[in-house]
This record gives sequence, structure tokens and C-alpha cells, in this order.
Amino acid sequence: MNKDNIKDILEKISTGKLSVKEALEKLGDFPSALMDFAHIDTHRLLRRGIPETIFGEGKTPEQIEQIVERMLSAESPVLITRISPAVAESLAGRIPDVDYDPVSSTVIVGRLPSAGGRSILVMAAGTSDLPVSEEACRTAAFLGRDVARAYDVGVAGIHRLASYSDEMAESGVIIAVAGMEGALPGVITGLVSKPVIGVPTSVGYGASFSGITPLLTMLSSCACGLTVVNIDNGYGAAVAAHLILGVN
Repeated sequence: MNKDNIKDILEKISTGKLSVKEALEKLGDFPSALMDFAHIDTHRLLRRGIPETIFGEGKTPEQIEQIVERMLSAESPVLITRISPAVAESLAGRIPDVDYDPVSSTVIVGRLPSAGGRSILVMAAGTSDLPVSEEACRTAAFLGRDVARAYDVGVAGIHRLASYSDEMAESGVIIAVAGMEGALPGVITGLVSKPVIGVPTSVGYGASFSGITPLLTMLSSCACGLTVVNIDNGYGAAVAAHLILGVN
């Protein structure tokens, strides 16, 4: 349920095209929908401009299917993260228009309208960072943002950043994804005059401690203004970028 849905219901009531009883039925899940295993926040899209997202890990195919159906009945688009191929395949066989991406392990059913404004640029240090980078890209696109990509531009070949100077200049927010030592976000922050969000990944050898090392590198950066999200959290970075650019 979003502002346009509420406006449409109110206008139809005022013109007699919709009875109060019918309006109440449409608003039946407002502001939330209680199920045996989930309590869906159907009010979130209206309140924050971002619908509730389904975290796929730990949920059964049946649970995910029922949550998706309830959200769609409330006229909310759906984003699922961390979904397995088997569950995504099961969902696609039961619900139409399922858009599954195996790289990012995400499923999208419907999208928010274009948010306009400047694009979000997602930059990844290495090819191994693509699952997290694509989670960020898919989330941003789901939220109605234009997305640009610049992949395999880590500090081991720092000259590669120069190839994307135009994209960095034109973007509104940059999401920089890196594992190993996690130096890329700090470097980018020192080059641009716009928000940069660092995403540490769990990619790397033993001394990277499954993402702890890049996380601490980013948090310790002397490039002021760098914002950092949790390890492998491409979703959180994209939502933050979306909010920075402004939600109507």
C-alpha cells in the first residue's frame, strides 16, 4: 500500500465509485498483516517509501510463497534477498513474473516507479565481489534508481579507476564494494565530492578474517565522510544510497 493507492481509494469514496465497506476491505492489511509465522509491515512502503524486504535464508519455500502472495495482495512490489536457487525455482513455478538473478541471489516481483534524479554507481574491487555488488545493483533498481557499474577496479590496478571518471562525476552516490584489505572505498572517497558507501565483503585469504579486515580498514579510513555498512550487505548500501538521493 502506497500513497497513490490511498489517494485513489479516497477519491473513489468521494465520488461514490467505492463504498466505505469496499474501502475497508482494500485496507484490510493496513498497517500490517499477521500470519502464523510472520507479521508483515504493509505500512512500510507508505511510511518510508521502501517496502518490507524478505530475507530468504532460513525460510521454507512455503513460507516465502505465502509472504509474497500477501504482499502482492497489498499491492506491494517484492524483493527477496539471499534466496537459494531451489527456492527461487519453486517460487517461479507458482507466482507469475518472478525475476530471479542467480549472481546476487535475489528475486524481484514488480518494482517501484522511477525515482528520477542522479544514478547510483556501484564499483567493485574484484570479480569475486560481484554477488554483493549485484545485490546492491538489483536493490537500487528495484527502488526505481538508475544504476551504473564499474567492476574489477581494485587498488591492485588503481589506474583502472581513471576509465570511470565520467561515471563517478555523473553519479549521485557511489557504492564501493571490496574484500581483501578493503582499500577501494577510501581511495574513491578521496577523489570525489559526493557520498561514498563502503561495503566490505568476506572475500579474501585468512588474514582478511571473513570480512573483518576490510570492515576495519573502511572504518579507519582517513578519507572523511566515508560511510560503511555491514559485511556483504549490498542491500543495506543500496537502501542508504536511495535515501541519500531522496524519497518522494
